[in-house]
Amino acid sequence: MAGIVHRHHQFERREFHQRVYVERIKLLEQYTTEELYALFHFGNADIKYIADLIRPKLQCKNPRSHALSVEEQALIALRFYTTGTFYQVVGDNLGVNKSTLSDVVKSVSIALASQVNQSVSFPKDDQIAQSKHKVFLLGNMPNTIGVIDCTHVHIQAPHEREWDYVNQKGRHSINIQLVGDADLIITNCVVRWPGSVHDARILRKSALYRELQNSRPDGTLLGDSAYPLLPWLITPFLAANRHAKQARFNTAHCKTRCTIERLNGVLKRRFACLNYLRVEPQGACNIILACIVLHNIARRRNVPLCDKIMIMIHLSLLNTQTNHRHSLGVRN
Repeated sequence: MAGIVHRHHQFERREFHQRVYVERIKLLEQYTTEELYALFHFGNADIKYIADLIRPKLQCKNPRSHALSVEEQALIALRFYTTGTFYQVVGDNLGVNKSTLSDVVKSVSIALASQVNQSVSFPKDDQIAQSKHKVFLLGNMPNTIGVIDCTHVHIQAPHEREWDYVNQKGRHSINIQLVGDADLIITNCVVRWPGSVHDARILRKSALYRELQNSRPDGTLLGDSAYPLLPWLITPFLAANRHAKQARFNTAHCKTRCTIERLNGVLKRRFACLNYLRVEPQGACNIILACIVLHNIARRRNVPLCDKIMIMIHLSLLNTQTNHRHSLGVRN
């Protein structure tokens, strides 16, 4: 009994110290303008704009919490989008553990994907004339409001319905439909179909198809030979070698349709993660939608796209500075 009382008094005398948190350094202040563009592909003001956009969904409600700020979450997700490398590599560079980085990328992607209807919109009545004029300057195709095409985003083999995601090249992918204008802004997108689904079927099952079939637009879209010829969708002549007029039409059609290929190139160059995603299909779709929203933000805000050589220079710069920066102070 005496032993029990003695241990009880020892427990009462034990001192408990309040946990002390180190003040986290603001990441945006640690990078120069050139580093921000090279590492995150957005500038200071652009990153703050993105953070404000997703703040309502990611803002921590507990003012005493020491969780990541919205700006830090935006930077972490942008770093992953622009590199597409392993979570462990991105986390090591930014001082975040792998599980935290995975959670941040997932949350930010969902928050950005929820903005797709506000960011991606088909030209309205007062915008159609200007859109047609800009497209006409590309290749002399009249009455054209945009260009449509599909592109594949490769993913790891999913655990369910793996065979549905195998495309014609034998790789697993998500087949996404994009409509773009002369400014390389995405005006419509469909992000949900496995890689085995044909482009024409994706179009027929889309809300865009139903809308344009029911209410004919004041203008047309251009598509390649994978699509059907419709009153509002113009495809090239299949055999135009014998007719000069058809050949000239195909030349103008091809020159204008190259816009969507440039758009796809810019999208995947700015967000290298779209070259291969190591996540399940639903997570891949959220990341793709997030990158589409960010692409339109970049185009509308005239955000420059860094040259690959410049990116490599600043990647090495980041590695040398990692040891001199404080970590984000994330608790495991």
